Amino acid sequence: MALTSGFTSFNLPVKNVEQSKAFFTGLGFELNPQFPDNENSVAIVIGDNLQVMLINQAFFNTLTEKETVDTSKYAQMTIALSFESREKVDEIVNTAVSLGGKLHADPEYHGFMYHWGFVDLDGHLWAINCMNMDAAQG
Repeated sequence: MALTSGFTSFNLPVKNVEQSKAFFTGLGFELNPQFPDNENSVAIVIGDNLQVMLINQAFFNTLTEKETVDTSKYAQMTIALSFESREKVDEIVNTAVSLGGKLHADPEYHGFMYHWGFVDLDGHLWAINCMNMDAAQG
């Protein structure tokens, strides 16, 4: 059997936990009440068994010996999430922009996948997709 995780959490450094919390809850995501919500971090549920920990930059720096990426210059990763429709993708991206995020590229349609993205308040790249797996396999 392949190795799989029962729960996934990834950590993102943020400048201001409260502002980032307001941004992501404004998009419609919920807090994970099982994890701390304080000046250092907040857990945002983004899927079944999947969350992002938004961690204050200074506290994040205590968790690693490496420098964090300057998101104004570099992309470390793109967080890709899939939703049920093109309309939902557009709604999420437009809401992100209305909450202070920035657009990341133009919307793209690849036959089986509709893709658009935004940059959050701290420069992290989010790819928002709608995929038709039947069309992808056919």
